[in-house]
Amino acid sequence: MNRTKIELLAPAGSIEKMRYAFAYGADAVYMGIPDFSLRVRINNFTLDTVEQAIKEAHDLGKKIYVTINIYAHNEHLKNLPDYLKKLKKMKPDAFIISDPGVMQFAKKYAGQIPIHVSTQANVTNWSAAKFWHSQGVERVILGREVSIEEIKEIHEKVPELELEHFIHGAMCMSYSGRCMLSSWLTGRSANLGDCAQPCRWKYSPQLAEHHVLSAEVEEPLRPGVKIPVEEDKNGTYIFNSKDMCMIEYLPEMIETGLVSFKIEGRAKSPAYLASVVKAYRQAFDMLEGEIDKKKAKKKLKKIKKEILDKLVHRGYTTGFAFGKESVEQNIDNSHIGGEEQFVGEVLNCKKHDKNYLVKIRPHNAIKLGDELRIMRPKSEDVRLTIKNMYNEKGEEIESGHGGAGKNVVLELDRGVEEFGIVFKNLEL
Repeated sequence: MNRTKIELLAPAGSIEKMRYAFAYGADAVYMGIPDFSLRVRINNFTLDTVEQAIKEAHDLGKKIYVTINIYAHNEHLKNLPDYLKKLKKMKPDAFIISDPGVMQFAKKYAGQIPIHVSTQANVTNWSAAKFWHSQGVERVILGREVSIEEIKEIHEKVPELELEHFIHGAMCMSYSGRCMLSSWLTGRSANLGDCAQPCRWKYSPQLAEHHVLSAEVEEPLRPGVKIPVEEDKNGTYIFNSKDMCMIEYLPEMIETGLVSFKIEGRAKSPAYLASVVKAYRQAFDMLEGEIDKKKAKKKLKKIKKEILDKLVHRGYTTGFAFGKESVEQNIDNSHIGGEEQFVGEVLNCKKHDKNYLVKIRPHNAIKLGDELRIMRPKSEDVRLTIKNMYNEKGEEIESGHGGAGKNVVLELDRGVEEFGIVFKNLEL
């Protein structure tokens, strides 16, 4: 594997999350402000913070891709020229765009900035890829619906075009995210970055006397192919797709000619982001050397088990990578996993006599006696039991809580660097 041709691309819903992504090994991040990005909620970027993020990234030798990937209505075009002119001066590494009209504006007002076609444009064949390349596009982010074999063919037909694809994160039950459920049920449009994710909700029809609904549906042109529809008193999650996880199949994906491997999750926590980036960074670094394929597979499975399986997720799937038959829904519940809880971020660490004082920003309850795992960007995890805890005044305390705006200080026998992520074991 040629490391110089492989990019690990992470999401950034805020400048703080961008810093975590880079600390844990991402080569680039994608971000955007709410007005023009497909992430309106849990998105803290403004033009000022985008400018700051671009400067920080470039100082680190990293890249920033700015998303302008809404499907615009006329009203959205009014402020677009001014926005593009300002972005042009900031010199992001590319724009991510799905709407051809928006693309025309980008060429007119910020023509020097490369353009990447968003996955929302549903590029799933080589002819479409060739068309976008003829429009001056540098990279296409392929739709999640393409298989590994199709990616290979697209690369062979249009070798001069860069290809990007998702390797981890939420899958949409609709075609490349073009869903109308959210708009219909809540008035929040998925195609304007404001999806309420109704596909993750529990649905409960009026049930019969026995509180169980069980049926099979059959499509007329496919006689004999029965699709089960089940509903009990607890409801169903029939629209709830499993999450994509391609870590075990990175060798196959690398062979397709992809140059950028993308993680989904701008709305996820720093703990989720750091964990996923660390897992895939370890995987790519391991694959960079000459290694036996069977040994590589074992190591990839180990990384998945030790990092990704511990996260709260909806069950894992390879999506459409190996054909339509591999696509899966999680109809039993909204999510699974979660043996640990994300409880804090390491802000700094100072030497104190023979020990270290580690300042932590709590996100959930943390108390004396908790068993912790502290994940570190470039080192092995630290495992410990809390024996001493203080507030920032140095007074002994027994617990700290997320949302209170008060940091806690742990006294440890070893140092833990900034960007450490603190998890605690849950009693199951």
